[in-house]
Amino acid sequence: MSEFRSKFLEAYSLLKSELLHDPAFEFTDDSRQWVERMLDYNVPGGKLNRGLSVIGSYKLLRQGEKLTEDEVFLASALGWCIEWLQAYFLVLDDIMDNSVTRRGKPCWFRVPKVGMVAVNDGILLRNHISRILKNHFREKPYYMDLLELFNEVEFQTASGQMIDLITTIEGEKDLSKHSLPLHHRIVQYKTAYYSFYLPVACALLMAGENLDNHNDVKNILIDMGTYFQVQDDYLDCFGHPDMIGKIGTDIEDFKCSWLVVKALELSDEKQKTLLHENYGKADKDCVAKVKELYKALNLEGVFAEYESKSYEKLLKSIEVHPSEAVQAVLKSFLAKIYKRQK
Repeated sequence: MSEFRSKFLEAYSLLKSELLHDPAFEFTDDSRQWVERMLDYNVPGGKLNRGLSVIGSYKLLRQGEKLTEDEVFLASALGWCIEWLQAYFLVLDDIMDNSVTRRGKPCWFRVPKVGMVAVNDGILLRNHISRILKNHFREKPYYMDLLELFNEVEFQTASGQMIDLITTIEGEKDLSKHSLPLHHRIVQYKTAYYSFYLPVACALLMAGENLDNHNDVKNILIDMGTYFQVQDDYLDCFGHPDMIGKIGTDIEDFKCSWLVVKALELSDEKQKTLLHENYGKADKDCVAKVKELYKALNLEGVFAEYESKSYEKLLKSIEVHPSEAVQAVLKSFLAKIYKRQK
């Protein structure tokens, strides 16, 4: 993937420059500086996996043909649209969760003089996606499909975030509502559509495919996204903060995590009571008790078994796909996430 990284980063500078000189708005020096600083702080800071995978997927769909400069740029532009979407979600998500750090630095709304201006910055980030698509794809036959795709995935993600938020409302904490189907729904809508399906759907559209013919691909990618989130839930508790880049707070935050759902399934009455009494509290001792229970129930072993079974199942569903190029795309995604440590 690194073969495209430098081209991808070059595309960011160009797209940013276009947005800072968008003829639809008369910028002042102050406003231009604000937007540039906001973009640099929030858009390119992550691992860039989602964005880069658009180019990687497109290349695999073209079955190793050498991509033209223009194709690499267009695939990069779509990749950056996904990174912009991610930045938009994260800026607003951090305000809702009252988070402290993101990607190893203070959340944007915690930066001095930013505060709640960050809400409007989130809205701007979302609007930039439409501007990028208009600037570079308006003449393409798949332009409308791209707009609809981004709109639909944004709706699905926001709806997933809503289920997640109303599950953790203060004063209404009811652990018995946490279940595997609820976990699955939150993950499917909040994470899997935009992190897994969207990059591949962008590549398919660029390759001239009709997304309606690829529902099987969507389903496999949603399953992959679910597996990815279960890993995330596991790493939140058992991963090393230095490796994962953040300190896990799922227990304190009363999250409908895969671990707590499994713990509820495997606990006897006494252990269930312990969970009900300690889960969702910011107290260090309560968190430690929950983690001890996770260890006692051997959730590390339960996860290891889930991981290998999921991998086998995903591999089987990929290998029955009729297109070798699509198989290659799906396998490249699976290889990236299997047994990851961060």
